[in-house]
This record gives sequence, structure tokens and C-alpha cells, in this order.
Amino acid sequence: MPNIQDKIVAITGASSGIGEAIARHLAALGAKVVLGARRTERLDALAAQISAEGGEAVYQALDVTDRDSVASFVSFAQRRFGRLDVLLNNAGLMPLSRLDQLKVDEWERMIDVNIKGVLYGIAAALPVFLKQDGGHFINLASVAGHNVRPNVSVYSGTKFAVRAISEGLRQEVGEKIRVTIVSPGAVESELAETISDDQLRNQMNEYRKMAIPAASIARAVAFAISEPAEVDVNEIIVRPTAQLP
Repeated sequence: MPNIQDKIVAITGASSGIGEAIARHLAALGAKVVLGARRTERLDALAAQISAEGGEAVYQALDVTDRDSVASFVSFAQRRFGRLDVLLNNAGLMPLSRLDQLKVDEWERMIDVNIKGVLYGIAAALPVFLKQDGGHFINLASVAGHNVRPNVSVYSGTKFAVRAISEGLRQEVGEKIRVTIVSPGAVESELAETISDDQLRNQMNEYRKMAIPAASIARAVAFAISEPAEVDVNEIIVRPTAQLP
């Protein structure tokens, strides 16, 4: 795929699910991937597998709720490869619950990871992209950022925020920096494991029976990156054909 070979792509939440699938796919297409997550043992194994398959991957421990950690991650990518072409803000949580359950700690955690994590990524990479006179933000939202359903309101709120922040960023940064929103539907991932309510977790597991592979999202991301520099793919929604909302 054109325009991916040798690009430096930093990926948050790369230890599993969509982030892992994106890392594998882009590395197979010739990108040099920089992996970030808290579970470094998984990152180590993933980087080793990518290298064994002829790709190039490095990793660093990353907590997207810590601004210094995100800044260090971006600096690590720069030091290792001399530049950064793409920052993929993928890390996210989805502990669904009814509002009357008052799971405020879970609400705050979602805000910290899903919204502030993206903002910290922007804060770290935007000066780099401006200095380079080019770069690409890819921010993972969700179909939940397009519609609201019961039990999903806080998660939806965080993903609506990602879309709003991304669109504002796109309008502010000018013609040399690209911004893409990717909104997955039901996709194979570990997100449901963060749901503490047993009934809702079981419902979500039933919902996930229609889920498409995480590689489906990876291909969409590769498409956005592969377009020529003057083409900005602003938003992609990818969901199972069987999924309605």
C-alpha cells in the first residue's frame, strides 16, 4: 500500500485488540511502529513477533492518563527514528453502567483515558508535527460517538468528545497536518472485560457475537494513512453489516 513504507507510527493501547491489530498490519505494510501500553510484557512479545516476521517495532511503557508518560512516549519515537509521522490515539475503556448506579470512579476513569488521553497525545505530538510541517493524528472514537443508548451514556459522551476535539483540531492545524476519526462498531476486543456490572457484561458478550475482527479496523487505518498528503480522510465508520445502531 503506497505511502506507508517507512512511516513512523506511534500507537497507544497497542498491547491488545484494535491497537495490536493495527500495529501488526502497518508493520506488515512497511511502517515502523512504536508501541505503547501499560502491559509491557505483551508489548515485548508483540514487538518480537513483528520483528520475526520482517517488520520493525519498538515499545515503551505508556499510561495515557499521565501527561508526562505520553510526552515521553512521543519523544521516544522521535529519538528512535528521528521523526514521527502518525500518532494513533487508540487507548480506551468501556465500563458501561446505568447512570443511577453512580459508578463515578468508572466515569472518571473513562474521562481520563478516553478524553484526556487523546488530549495528552495531541499536546505531545502537535508541536512535533508543526515543526516538521506535517503529520497525521488518527483518533479512535466509536459508533457510540454517533448515537446514545441506555447504559452507554458516559462512554458515548467520551466518544462524542473525541469526535468534537478531532474536528476542531482538523480545522485549526492547517493543510499540512491530517486528522482522521475512526469509529468502530462491534469489534473483537477486550473492552467488555472492563464492565463491572455482570448483567451488562453478559449482554455485551451476546452483542459481541456479531463482532468483526480487529483487523477490519486496521485496514481502515491503513487506507487513511496511505492516501496522498493532500488528501485528509476525515472520518471512517466501520461496523458489522448486521449492526443497526
